[in-house]
Amino acid sequence: MKSIYSRQFATMAGMVLLSFLMLGASFSTLSYQYTMQEKQETLVRNANYIADYTAYEAAKSGGYVWMISSFRQYLSTVAKVADAHIMVTTNDGQVVYATDGVGELSAMEGAVLSDGVVAQASRGTYTDMTDLDGLYGRPRYVVGLPVARLGMLQGLVFLSSDVSNITAMWRNLSGIFVMTAVAVILIAAVLSSATSFYQSKPMKEIAAAARQFGHGELGVRVHVGNRKDEVGELAEAFNAMADSLAKSEQRRTEFVANVSHELKTPMTTIAGFADGILDGTIPPEKQRQYLQVISSETRRLSRLVRSMLDLSRLQSDERAAQQQFDIGETMLRVLVSLESKINAKHLEVDAQLPDQPEAVWGDQDAITQVCYNLLDNAIKFSRDGGKLTVSITARGQKVYTSITNQGQTIPEEELPLIFDRFHKADHSRSADRDGVGLGLYIVKTILNSHKENVTCTSGEGETTFTFTLTRA
Repeated sequence: MKSIYSRQFATMAGMVLLSFLMLGASFSTLSYQYTMQEKQETLVRNANYIADYTAYEAAKSGGYVWMISSFRQYLSTVAKVADAHIMVTTNDGQVVYATDGVGELSAMEGAVLSDGVVAQASRGTYTDMTDLDGLYGRPRYVVGLPVARLGMLQGLVFLSSDVSNITAMWRNLSGIFVMTAVAVILIAAVLSSATSFYQSKPMKEIAAAARQFGHGELGVRVHVGNRKDEVGELAEAFNAMADSLAKSEQRRTEFVANVSHELKTPMTTIAGFADGILDGTIPPEKQRQYLQVISSETRRLSRLVRSMLDLSRLQSDERAAQQQFDIGETMLRVLVSLESKINAKHLEVDAQLPDQPEAVWGDQDAITQVCYNLLDNAIKFSRDGGKLTVSITARGQKVYTSITNQGQTIPEEELPLIFDRFHKADHSRSADRDGVGLGLYIVKTILNSHKENVTCTSGEGETTFTFTLTRA
């Protein structure tokens, strides 16, 4: 398969070559035609002068004008100046005088031109590239005119010019043009080669990087300098894709590690206590206590599996169609369902809900889960006897729902991470043993699917989660 470099080089070189061929053919043709036309016009003009002068001298002398020495001298001068041969013939085409400007061409005198040439010259202007039936050794450009006086034909005048110098000049020009064209094509080829190489080199680097990436080298990136063209955009897009895939792979690895850790801890606890009861290590009077621990760990495993199934369902877009519902009523129902947990921590609830229904668009079941997860998280990390504030406000086309609790401040470096899967501020995982670390990630996933936002701010012992929904 041909590379982009070779195709671009061949295309550019072909275009330059074709352009020069067309330009050269046009230039050569036009220059040759122009030169020949100029030569013809010059010969015709001089022939007219000679014909008029011949008719005048013939009328004045009343005889054979070509016998007059002054007339011959005049023709010789004109022939020399015009660099042409001049012939004067009778009405029937017999040459009576010929000169090349240097001397008489006596060898031509007495020769008779063909009837066709005589007839055409007698009727008007005769022009042709000819040797006049062998009268000249090689073809010359010949112009013939009648010599007429008072409507009477008194002879013919022929001027001829050697066009070999024109042909030689045309060939010289063509040679110069060809050499120039070759030089330009070589320069264009070098420039084309450099340009094509400059354009194709980063493409090859991107292809090589893609192959390395396919082999698992996720750290490879493409560097194309400060290019702002399409190749630069492609390199940026590749690097962005590589960053995204690398992050996805990192999240996948962390997910596997986190799931393994979350599953291993309760399963180890369950297996250890069950073995202790079975082999008699744990005395009968303490077995109930350890069975309660086994039951608690089993329920935690169940919650973990259920959360992972919910997460899988959310990520596969298996959600109900969006509908209108009252976000205030939904939040109130969730608060009521968590009443026992609120009372257990002796929390003061400040529910700033709208007096009138505030309708929003969304999947009501999914948004109910968002409210539940955020409230449950706020209750779990509230200090005993603290205050729990829930507010719903409408601004423009959005409804903002905020949940604020009083408790430990979340470190600033932890805020960007709290919506990650299995993230816990306590990395030892000794605290919040009932949690599985997926609640806030599920919140983020649901709101992302609704094209909505969720944010978290924390400071001075208060933490606030705020999410948006579109007003109906």
